[in-house]
Amino acid sequence: MKKFILLIALFVVSSISIIAQTGGLKGKVRNSKGSGIASVTITARQDGKDVKTVKSDGKGNFTIQGLENGMYNLVFDGKGYSSSLLSNIEVKKNKVRELPDSLILAVDQGTLVVIKGSVFNQDGRSVTGAEVTIEKISSDGSTRKLGSVYTNVSGEFTFRQPEGAAKFRLTAKLKDAQSSKEVEVDSAAIYRLAINLNLEK
Repeated sequence: MKKFILLIALFVVSSISIIAQTGGLKGKVRNSKGSGIASVTITARQDGKDVKTVKSDGKGNFTIQGLENGMYNLVFDGKGYSSSLLSNIEVKKNKVRELPDSLILAVDQGTLVVIKGSVFNQDGRSVTGAEVTIEKISSDGSTRKLGSVYTNVSGEFTFRQPEGAAKFRLTAKLKDAQSSKEVEVDSAAIYRLAINLNLEK
């Protein structure tokens, strides 16, 4: 019995010793607006093998503990976001290293409806500085404005909307000229269109 108790005591002491000799990492995963992203899977890899995996909390915070001394790569996977990799992160024993605030995940274009368009005048030339407004058309015909942008030097504009079937109206306006185009979308993809403005010369 004494030997058994002694073995347990040795096991506990050795386990505590191993834990004390490990380190960790902590940080916060954010989107491009600076808000924390919840439920992101963070995996610590060493020599090509997954060592530890955790998920970020509701505010995007996470902590990975129990890592041995050495260099690690961190892989970030979040639904609706492109996967990201942070390379060559050093972990030292008895220390929990705080990662920089630059853990920003980009939205995965594959989960968005991207509407790209160009505005031309009656001569087929690009129109710079035209205001383009996007409205969502409901099944009853009512509309709701979602936003507006101005065309760039090439007469181009881009809108990004969540994935899903919908109908949109794009209206371009410059001075007294105005023109609209409607586009129906059914899934995440890039949709292209052109709007012509009849501008006074």
